[in-house]
Amino acid sequence: MKKTILSFLTLFLSLGITGFCQAPKHTFALGDEAFLLDGKPFQMISGEMHYPRVPREAWRARMKMAKAMGLNTIGTYVFWNLHEPQKGKFDFTGNNDVAEFVRIAQQEGLWVILRPSPYVCAEWEFGGYPYWLQNEKGLEVRSKEAQYLKEYQSYIKEVGKQLAPLQINHGGNILMVQIENEYGSYGSDKEYLAINQKFFKEAGFDGLLYTCDPAPDLVNGHLPGLLPAVNGLDDPAKVKKIINENHNGKGPYYIAEWYPAWFDWWGTAHHTVPAERYAGRLDSVLAAGISINMYMFHGGTTRAFMNGANFKDTSPYEPQTSSYDYDAPLDEAGNATPKFTRFRQAIQKHLPAGTQLPEVPAAKPTIVIPAFKLTQSVSLLNTLPVAKENISPLTFEDLHQDYGFVLYRTVLNGNKSGQLKFKELRDYAVIMINGKNVGTLDRRLNQDSLYLKLPAGKVTLDVLVENLGRINFGKYLLQNKKGITEKALLNGTELQHWKMYSLPFHDLSAVKFSAAKQNAQSPVIRKGGFTLDKVGDTYLDMSNWGKGVVWVNGHNLGRYWGIGPQQTLYLPVEWLKKGYNNVEVLELLKPEVNQLSGLDKPILDKLNP
Repeated sequence: MKKTILSFLTLFLSLGITGFCQAPKHTFALGDEAFLLDGKPFQMISGEMHYPRVPREAWRARMKMAKAMGLNTIGTYVFWNLHEPQKGKFDFTGNNDVAEFVRIAQQEGLWVILRPSPYVCAEWEFGGYPYWLQNEKGLEVRSKEAQYLKEYQSYIKEVGKQLAPLQINHGGNILMVQIENEYGSYGSDKEYLAINQKFFKEAGFDGLLYTCDPAPDLVNGHLPGLLPAVNGLDDPAKVKKIINENHNGKGPYYIAEWYPAWFDWWGTAHHTVPAERYAGRLDSVLAAGISINMYMFHGGTTRAFMNGANFKDTSPYEPQTSSYDYDAPLDEAGNATPKFTRFRQAIQKHLPAGTQLPEVPAAKPTIVIPAFKLTQSVSLLNTLPVAKENISPLTFEDLHQDYGFVLYRTVLNGNKSGQLKFKELRDYAVIMINGKNVGTLDRRLNQDSLYLKLPAGKVTLDVLVENLGRINFGKYLLQNKKGITEKALLNGTELQHWKMYSLPFHDLSAVKFSAAKQNAQSPVIRKGGFTLDKVGDTYLDMSNWGKGVVWVNGHNLGRYWGIGPQQTLYLPVEWLKKGYNNVEVLELLKPEVNQLSGLDKPILDKLNP
């Protein structure tokens, strides 16, 4: 009996050492020329892929594609506005489960570069910041302002709870963690950067930290003592020179963002770059022993209302498309492109002798969905919630509304004409008189006024305003409030006594549809569906529609807009089912259209006047 007890205690103590107190499996450090993994030189060949832009059910498949191209690492941002959508309310579930994304990468034999930042840019709504930061009076993002630092610290601690245990020095697969993001393009406050470093360490990120900046801004954005990484530069000699100059004459040398192409925004041509132009550059960088993270390896889709926008003094407001295809090595659906093949060939040359890459998985099957009609509908004006009333119009932020639409309503005395003018209308408006569309205003085109002819009697003026995406880059991050942000005037007289109806469209479960035929003359929500006996990826053809949003089986696929270049919405197989599939469409401009179909390939390159 004593022997049995002794054996049990020996086993328990053994488990306590090896099972319950797991020692780190690997080490990762900075050498003078290269990264050191377990003390040996290691070249990161990484590709950026963002967990919210890919259905959770497809994460593993995309990572298998990364391995097949020769990548050994995945890079991803962490998105504050996903994880703290409302102040103090955190969400790391479902497609927001970034820790599971990292764990799957480890299971697939991939390391991870983590970029919590917390500002991410990324062509993402408000650069990743939650909208409610703008409601904190005096708060200034990317600064030492006290309220910002308080909210930032609270958030990064929550991120640390999820991800700090997955660092390589704790037995996980996160090699390095980035503080801030291209800060040198925004400011140069080293004390602010040091606070970032302090917050990350206090949150549990006690491994390697680094900064990344475009080459012209690296001096401003680098915090001495951390590894400086460079973006947008792939001349090996220049990469080594700029990192040596900012890192005591030493490496390792890391290109944190290498761009094989670019993103799209509404009303401009789809961006593509031939693989031949970049395969040689990749070859030369790898031959020089430089580590690299291609942005993007797989872009995916910016679904729902999460696209950002660019805006600067020298160009108009530029909201980005829902497709984040990026002309990347993997297309929007996760299939290999010619760029994938050329990059795989370049990478193969620089792998250890005898290394055999996995076979490239076959392209995913696609399906065509024959034309079907959306047989139920309801006027948007018949779905309004309880209004909030105020003398002057309230912004989205005043209404504590994050995304979507707000309908502004006031009543005017009619039998007159005049110029309706808005000051700082953001971003797109459908103007209605007595329930009928009479025009639109588009911030992209600097449109702020419309000539109205009012009928006799009391006239209802409705202004449906869409948040087309908060600015994600540049000095105007602090000018991101949405809606009628200042005032509306008719013939120079300010309009007052407004009702505001919040329409965030988080879901459509409360909308009551009718099969009765309607003579719609204003925005409409339509509902219908299709039946499948087999599932596959498909692309909903929106080329005959005007502007709006599509939901399938409750999933918000993103925005469509007839101006292009994007004319289809990618519908992933993971969100389809055999049998009946439900479709809902919010259409702003062409309420009479009611027919849809699914194509077997996307249309991303068609512009309409």
